[in-house]
Amino acid sequence: MTAIRAEVERSDTDRTVDTHRGLHSELGGLHHEHPGRAKDPVIKVVELAWLEFVKPDLARAEKFATDFGFQVAERSPDVIKLRGTWSAAPCLVIRRGPRPRFVGLAFLAESVADVERLARKTGATTTATPGGAAVRLRDPSGFPVQVVAGVSALAAVPERARHEFNFGVEPVRVNATQRTPEGPAQVQKLGHVVLETTRFRATLNWYLENLGMIVSDFLYLDGLRDRGPTMAFMRCDLGSVPSDHHTLAMHLGMHTGYVHSAYQVTDLDAVAVGGEFLRDRGYHRVWGIGRHIQGSQIFDYWRDPDRMMFEHYADGDVFDCTAEPGWATMNASGLSQWGPPVSRDFLGAKPSPALAKALVTALADSGNEFDLDVARALMKAMSS
Repeated sequence: MTAIRAEVERSDTDRTVDTHRGLHSELGGLHHEHPGRAKDPVIKVVELAWLEFVKPDLARAEKFATDFGFQVAERSPDVIKLRGTWSAAPCLVIRRGPRPRFVGLAFLAESVADVERLARKTGATTTATPGGAAVRLRDPSGFPVQVVAGVSALAAVPERARHEFNFGVEPVRVNATQRTPEGPAQVQKLGHVVLETTRFRATLNWYLENLGMIVSDFLYLDGLRDRGPTMAFMRCDLGSVPSDHHTLAMHLGMHTGYVHSAYQVTDLDAVAVGGEFLRDRGYHRVWGIGRHIQGSQIFDYWRDPDRMMFEHYADGDVFDCTAEPGWATMNASGLSQWGPPVSRDFLGAKPSPALAKALVTALADSGNEFDLDVARALMKAMSS
């Protein structure tokens, strides 16, 4: 450990700004490790715009969505578009289809010129949209990725004011009580999506090099740090303007697919009261309430009727472009600072024939980064 710290200190002398130390992980990267950003990205996206899903029962999907705290922006027999109070565009698009599945993600670019530049670099074709343009791509894991510009902005929706808290010796709330109305939490915005992939390194680099995302935190498997990170929390690079700790998170695993998506609500009371509302209506809580370490969010995770996972969160970290990646070991106990023990449901570690089949399939594919050493290290991490 002393040698590692010495190497970190030596490498830190080469850096203009060191905002990492003591901020969000025990250690930063070593001098030779992944820098967490591309030197010359094609463009820099500015936010995660929306996620797309397919669901067989739109009425049931809408009921969960409004109970969770979304508002309906558009509705037709085959499509529901849902928004938060801050949403510039609908942040969730659900289309009718034969089986529930995650379809893909869309990012907002700064300009139509950026969309066109990305299309030229990737060999893709731009599509004209009302007031702007879009390009449809696939990342190395096969996830559909759309980058758009010129989206017509929705007007903000009124929401309750955040609470004022009487902390310290100078109270700010005098002769007034603190009550949160019962009902769904009000979703303010789409915060992030988490994906699992068997081709982590290539997919990570694709987002950094093409979309200009930068890494806030890396996780690595104990005993396998020399193989590089196995999870990355990525944010949009807005320069000196702070952005959410992670907009996209990815980890290496035996599947390639959607893990969960997260939506910001007003404050801790909104997380708690919104959770009470969901519980009373029979929805399944996966894990919560607690506070994460990477990102610091106060979290609460729920399953929708199709067993897809959605998160309420509040009070997340924001970083500007000077914050360098933190590095920490991946383990179950390191997922939260406080809260109930992480559930097997959240970890996706419940033994089942499907899990065993996925493990065998992943190990049999020579093109995967997922091998027997990774499988053993992941099993150890999820039980530690």
